[in-house]
Amino acid sequence: MRLRRSRHRLLALLASAALALAGAVALPGTAQAANLLSNSGFESGGLSPWSCSGNLGSVVSSPVHGGTKALAGAASSSDIAKCSQTVSVQPNTAYRLTGWVRGSYVYLGVDGGASTWTQSPSAYSQLTVSFTTGAAQTSATIYTHGWYAQGTYHADDISLDGPGGGSDSQAPTAPSNLRSTGKTSSSVSLAWNASSDNVGVTAYDIYSGSNQVLSVSGTSATVSGLSPSTAYTFTVRARDAAGNRSAASNSLAVTTNPGSGTGPGFKQAAPYLYLGWGDPPSATSVMSATGVKWFTMAFILSSGGCNPAWDGTRPLTGGNDQSVINSIRSAGGDIVPSIGGWSGNKLGPNCSTPEALAGAYQKVIDAYGLKAIDVDIENTDEFENEVVQDRILNALKIVKQNNPGLRTIITFGTSTTGPNYWGNRLIERASALNANIDVFTIMPFDFGGGADMYGNTVNATEGLKTKLKSAFGWDDATAYAHIGISGMNGLSDQQELTSPATWTQIRDWANSRHIARLAFWSVNRDRPCPGGGVVSNCSGISQSNWQFTSITAGFTG
Repeated sequence: MRLRRSRHRLLALLASAALALAGAVALPGTAQAANLLSNSGFESGGLSPWSCSGNLGSVVSSPVHGGTKALAGAASSSDIAKCSQTVSVQPNTAYRLTGWVRGSYVYLGVDGGASTWTQSPSAYSQLTVSFTTGAAQTSATIYTHGWYAQGTYHADDISLDGPGGGSDSQAPTAPSNLRSTGKTSSSVSLAWNASSDNVGVTAYDIYSGSNQVLSVSGTSATVSGLSPSTAYTFTVRARDAAGNRSAASNSLAVTTNPGSGTGPGFKQAAPYLYLGWGDPPSATSVMSATGVKWFTMAFILSSGGCNPAWDGTRPLTGGNDQSVINSIRSAGGDIVPSIGGWSGNKLGPNCSTPEALAGAYQKVIDAYGLKAIDVDIENTDEFENEVVQDRILNALKIVKQNNPGLRTIITFGTSTTGPNYWGNRLIERASALNANIDVFTIMPFDFGGGADMYGNTVNATEGLKTKLKSAFGWDDATAYAHIGISGMNGLSDQQELTSPATWTQIRDWANSRHIARLAFWSVNRDRPCPGGGVVSNCSGISQSNWQFTSITAGFTG
């Protein structure tokens, strides 16, 4: 559910910020000192020691104010994406806080004290806050945040000038007895015994594998946005006001529950059906002849700006595409739309922010009440573009949060040994951003001709498995359960041959490894035309009608 916040709430907070500024104390020149904040320009490439509410913070390479990195806070309709850091300070001392921010209604301040804000959607502007600590105050929590439904904000080069709070270098003791107190298909609740510290523990950082996913002040937390039937490993570390961190707690492995109605993980046999060309067949006739239940419907593109449409020209509702989808569902099947592809005007580059792109995806989801969406990320405008890669991943993260139970699929090209540089980056960023992608689908074809299509498909998939294990800390079974294969039946664009016998081998291997998804391009081409070459309405080889679809229907995972 996408919540809406009333305008008067925003105005009330702006007034409160103005009052806080009116009482701020000017900083004497004698109090200047080195910046007390760590990772103030986010140049480490990670958030630590900053922590962000709702897992909505990330480090990006564009837009930046200085250096090569900046903070992005994906404020949503229900969370302002508050990112904070606690430091040691001296009592009765003046401090000066500055930072560069960009976005709509971006705030900079100190917990319990002064704050300020600006509205600068298109350029960085500097904010400055002066404050004096209390008579017994030894720590201060510095923060920046956006505002409800105002979109992603950016912050960079944040500085807190003033004398440090002493020489505390003693780390807290490690939290103990980390345990699970409950779980669902998408969340795990954790609790642990408190740490001790010579001054005091200010926060506990929760890690899933090597990634920090939450920071809380108490001794319990719920990690949400997880995938069903998936194994996760958690640890917790304590942190004090001086930024000292404890050793990790005991390691805890937890497997989430199966999703409602999904069985033990997500399984989908869904060959591509394209209504834009290639003499599209009757979907219900193919279903009746083969037993296939799912189709991947291609392609959702931009009809201008950030507006989704079939092939960029046909409306989402009221046309032939909707009629075909209705007939598939009436016959007991369903569809997953393919958003993007190799060519055409795509949504990823045309939607300027993750929130806008998520809004475009949401229009497609709402039009059909979808259970899953697939983003086919290819070519230099999306796949080989860092900004657009991150935008797509953050948008998918948003729609997962707003649509409980929705499955998200990313489809991309591969080498014969696994993901290339851009595929590896996509996976690494999916992990770093906590995008919670359900299935990473590779397209093992167009390797260059003359290929052993079974051997290369297996090798490419094993390479993907290895990368997923490294990026997410998964075991073999969990990695396979997040993998999809999308082949090309008959002759590929580069004249590689995948025969029905080879596709059967690939399907059987996929079943033996219990992967999540099997697809091919396309049902339109699943007809014989030996010697016909690479064309839109047949495979170029000798085969039976719908033979590849029938083989795919035998995929069970």
